[in-house]
Amino acid sequence: MINQVGQIMLYVNNQDEARDFWTEKFGFAVVGEESHGPMRWIEIAPQGAATTIILHNKELVAQMNPGMNLGTPSLMFFTDKLDELYADLKNKDVKVGDIVELPGGKVFNFADKEDNYFAVMQKK
Repeated sequence: MINQVGQIMLYVNNQDEARDFWTEKFGFAVVGEESHGPMRWIEIAPQGAATTIILHNKELVAQMNPGMNLGTPSLMFFTDKLDELYADLKNKDVKVGDIVELPGGKVFNFADKEDNYFAVMQKK
């Protein structure tokens, strides 16, 4: 039986740029980095997180697995300090949407350097 989400695969055009975005803008840590032949992956995560994100080279994965869905997953991150995070990201020139009040809490979206959009929520 499955008891947790272990890793999320994120297929990007530039792995180093994606790594820098997540580590510099969000404070994620590089958990690991490996290469096997031409294949390279970078594992990142928020401090203390059980689930990690693996940054894969989109072009190389497409060559190895034609027809594979390489679209961006819709990720929702949680925070206890949404307003502070929002202001911090704006100061770091991250593209952010407006803060929206939903029945479950406040949320905003943001884009990485490749215009992949994700969201952050502070639950009520």
